[in-house]
Amino acid sequence: MPRPDAALDEAITAEERDLLRRIGDDDPGHIDQALSLLGSRSGWASSVLLVTQAVMFLAGLWSGWRFFEAQDMLTALHWGLPSAVLLIMALMLKLALWPAMQTHRLLRALKRLELMIIQPRVD
Repeated sequence: MPRPDAALDEAITAEERDLLRRIGDDDPGHIDQALSLLGSRSGWASSVLLVTQAVMFLAGLWSGWRFFEAQDMLTALHWGLPSAVLLIMALMLKLALWPAMQTHRLLRALKRLELMIIQPRVD
C-alpha cells in the first residue's frame, strides 16, 4: 500500500508542473517595469526620482570626462570627486526604485495566479 504522503507529493508536483507550464514567461522587461512605476499611486515621486537620477548620471559623466581631460592633480581632484559622488548617488536613486518594481512584479504574479485559480478547469 503506497504511503498517503508520497501520493500527495506526486499530485502536488504534477499540479505545480502544470501551473508552471501554463504561467509561461510573460514578465515585462526592465524598462516596462520602470515605466509602470510612473502610473502607480506614487508615480509623481517615481518620476521625480527618475529625472533626478538621469540628471545626476549625465552630470557625473560630464564631470568624469573633465576629470580624464585634467592636466594637473588639483583639476583632476576638482572634477573627479564630484563625478564619483554624482555617479554613486545616481546609482543609489536607481536602486531605491527596485523594491517598488519587485512589489509590482509580485502583485502581478499573484493576480495571475488568482485568475488561474478562478478560471474553470478545462480538461
